[in-house]
Amino acid sequence: MAVITTEFGHLLRLSDRRGTFEHADGTSPRQNHGYCTDDMARVLVVASREPEAGDAVHGLSRLAVRFLDEAQAYSGGCRNRMDHSGKWTDSYALEDCWGRCLWGLGTAAAHNDLGLVRRLAVVQFERAAHGRSAWPRAMAFAAVGAAELLSVEPGNTAARRLIDDYVAGLPAPNDDPSWPWPEARLTYANAVLAEAMIAAAAVVGDPALGQRGLDLLGWLIERETHGEHLSPTPVGGWSAGEHRPGFDQQPIEISTLADACARAASVDAQSIWPDTVRAAAAWFQGANDAGLLMWDPETGGGYDGLHENGVNINQGAESTLAAMSTLQLARRFAGIPQ
Repeated sequence: MAVITTEFGHLLRLSDRRGTFEHADGTSPRQNHGYCTDDMARVLVVASREPEAGDAVHGLSRLAVRFLDEAQAYSGGCRNRMDHSGKWTDSYALEDCWGRCLWGLGTAAAHNDLGLVRRLAVVQFERAAHGRSAWPRAMAFAAVGAAELLSVEPGNTAARRLIDDYVAGLPAPNDDPSWPWPEARLTYANAVLAEAMIAAAAVVGDPALGQRGLDLLGWLIERETHGEHLSPTPVGGWSAGEHRPGFDQQPIEISTLADACARAASVDAQSIWPDTVRAAAAWFQGANDAGLLMWDPETGGGYDGLHENGVNINQGAESTLAAMSTLQLARRFAGIPQ
């Protein structure tokens, strides 16, 4: 697999002075569908991770930080949806958008090129970290963001308290070797549950928790691999005893798996982790169940879904950011022997 450089052209076309439009009709933004915090957190992650980012990418970082600031309540919750006129259309909540907001802010604090963005990210993180969520994925994304912040500010009290509360709220391991997953079903963004365990374990010094995360991630990879390529959990998910559906597959599953494997590679030397990051990038390049490209090399956009009868050719923000994030991570492992 040839590793391909990140192309920001389509993401920039999806963005205006308020944010990045959530949906697209082909390559054209559907402006009337507005913006969302989930995507702006992803924009901040991708912009912060880009090595030697230029002025345009720095502009995306500033745009995302401003959007996330406006999304937050002083008590810690987040709004998720803004319409095309700049009006928020939902209420503050401690759901996935809150967790992804913390993930984006923690990543920016650790990796962004711009000193102002890093400082604002810490301030906003500490404000959002007043909250706690009852939703496992929200807490997992928040914990990953906290671990990122602690990698550059080990004494950050807000981040450490969030990690401690996340660990305290984890369910105990079950005793079913055929289905060790902490939920009855695989649903969406599954790999972040394992990634958060790995990240938190490194912070609190708990090798058993770290190994649990690695084991769960390895189990998930086995179930999301078909032949020689990845086959991520489709929309709707599946549980033990059910026949696994082959479609519809979403790019977010691939990018979340790549993130988790990159995290695992930082604490464990097994070749499965970089190999899976490379396999995730290859999924976008056609090594998937349909043998079809899931991104557009000319625009840098990612296609919105892989279906049994073809590809959803719309290039929305979530799928575009999933492709960009995965290809960024694949670059990191390009020089490691397979």
